[in-house]
Formats: sequence, structure tokens, C-alpha cells
Amino acid sequence: MYPEHTPHVPAQRAVEVHQLSPYPPAAVASAPVVPVQPNAVPAVASIVLPDGRVVTGYAINPAHPEPVAAKPAVSRTAVNIALGGAGFLAVCGGLVLLTSFIAALTAFITQLITLAAVVFGGWIAVQLFSTRGHQGGTTVNIRKAVIKRNHFHS
Repeated sequence: MYPEHTPHVPAQRAVEVHQLSPYPPAAVASAPVVPVQPNAVPAVASIVLPDGRVVTGYAINPAHPEPVAAKPAVSRTAVNIALGGAGFLAVCGGLVLLTSFIAALTAFITQLITLAAVVFGGWIAVQLFSTRGHQGGTTVNIRKAVIKRNHFHS
């Protein structure tokens, strides 16, 4: 920018001014702009830099976040009631599951007993009505018994 052999003082530097070029307005039709007066005119601040330049502009106040509301302390009584309720629900759920298990087990045992009765009854029926050779025991001929009965009672 400057030749090296030229002595210069910081206040003698060339000042470059940059002008902002505005954007063209949007093609979208918007609501008419109504000028509104601000509530308060902001203060204009000027700052003199060490090299002698003056910068002027509006002061920007830093945004302060909303204060966080202090959370109220949770009482021990509330915590104990909540834990007691959770424990009560867990016990009730366990009892419902236990009752369901006992009912299912009872139904299963009843079915096993019924199956054993059917199988054992079938085995007895097969033994009584089988046509295999008779090994010992009493043989009853139904035709002769009917005839004898009719003969004796007529």
C-alpha cells in the first residue's frame, strides 16, 4: 500500500469507505409499511480509535435472559407418597400375575386329570369288550342269560 521508504504516521493513513449496496426489493407484495415512532430514541455513541478515526453508531444493549425461576424443593413426604404408590402398583401387578398363573396351572392339572381318566377308561373298556381269548375269569354269554331270564320268568 505504501512504499517502504516513505515514513508515515498512523493518523496519515488513507481511509477506505465501504458503502453497502441495498438489495433489490422482493417481488412479493406485502402489507403496506406504516411508519411508527420508536418508544425512545436510542443514544448515538461515538468512539475515537487510537489512530484518530471516529466510529459513530447506536449502542446495542446486551440482551439479558429472563431469570430462571427457582424450583421449589420437593418435600420428603411427597417423595415417600410417590414411592409408596409405585410400590403398591408393583405389588398389585404381581398379585394379578400370580392369580393368573394359579388359574392357568389349575386348568392344566384339570386337563391332565381328564386326559388320564379318558385314557384309563378306554383301557378298561378295551379289556372288558375285547374278543381275545379269555384267560381265566367268568365268561357270560348274553344270549343264554337273556334266554334263561325269559325262561325263568315266563
